[in-house]
Amino acid sequence: MQTNPIFERLALLTGGKALEKFSETNVLIFGAGGVGSWAAEALVRSGIGKIGIVDNDTIFASNVNRQLEATSLTIGMPKASSLKKRLLEINPLCNITAFDEIFCLENADHFNIKEADYIIDAIDSFNHKLDLIETAIKENVILFSSMGMALKKDPLLIKAASIWKTDVCPLARRVRSGLKKRGFTGDFTAVYSSEHPAENASVTDAALNKTVNGSIITVTGTAGFLLASLVINHVISLTVE
Repeated sequence: MQTNPIFERLALLTGGKALEKFSETNVLIFGAGGVGSWAAEALVRSGIGKIGIVDNDTIFASNVNRQLEATSLTIGMPKASSLKKRLLEINPLCNITAFDEIFCLENADHFNIKEADYIIDAIDSFNHKLDLIETAIKENVILFSSMGMALKKDPLLIKAASIWKTDVCPLARRVRSGLKKRGFTGDFTAVYSSEHPAENASVTDAALNKTVNGSIITVTGTAGFLLASLVINHVISLTVE
């Protein structure tokens, strides 16, 4: 197979067999925010052949500090579709589907989860996150899930481990508890930070009726790259004889 020129440097490191496997790999990314958008970028730049992006949000000015698709020109536009446009500029041959909708159990069939090779979970909504985790494991799809990256400043404290071996992260604690209450006994790899959340870095947005937490791209982006790395390295492992 002739190597696409944009992946020549990648092929030198991974070998042609892995590059061919990348082109055949299907990844679904749920959440196109400060974590998921950078995971998507890394996967496209690594030759992943098929990517689905799921996010029902539109871009706000407050997203610009950390989300790939958020610029002064895209405010008000759908996140998933905007990210798709950006990614196709990198690799027009990548098969990218943008789902400008939320994931929930009622519409889970829209995303052909059982056909995916990998799922990256970068969902903020707690119950939907648990639903996605259960669905992915039920369908025997390899899942890499991001825990809480807001209120953190040190990317060196980001780790990957079994969800049952995570520590410090409040969201990981809630996820473990929520899964236990549902009788979930499976396992998956979580990307989390062992940094204690910053204090006095949150405000209440009366208009949105929710708490808004401070966040920084050096942490959210690092988590996204680590999630993508887990996918990439797992694919490479499949090509090692």
